[in-house]
Amino acid sequence: MADLERPERLQIMLTAEELAALENWRFEKRMPSRSAAVRELLRRGLDADGFLMAAQGSKSQDFGILPDSVVTDGPAD
Repeated sequence: MADLERPERLQIMLTAEELAALENWRFEKRMPSRSAAVRELLRRGLDADGFLMAAQGSKSQDFGILPDSVVTDGPAD
């Protein structure tokens, strides 16, 4: 098997309406594939949020919704 340029695979489930919206956007923007359209939408969403790329080696625990000062080890007294 040839080496893939993008060896990571991500599967998602969409409703019929979500798929139609993706396809309509893809064709309007003349994207070559669904994958390319999803990658572009992800890039735009992350860029709009000011977060284009996570640092290499980041862990999911690094992306909580509460500031570190609010997180506690157990229930409050």
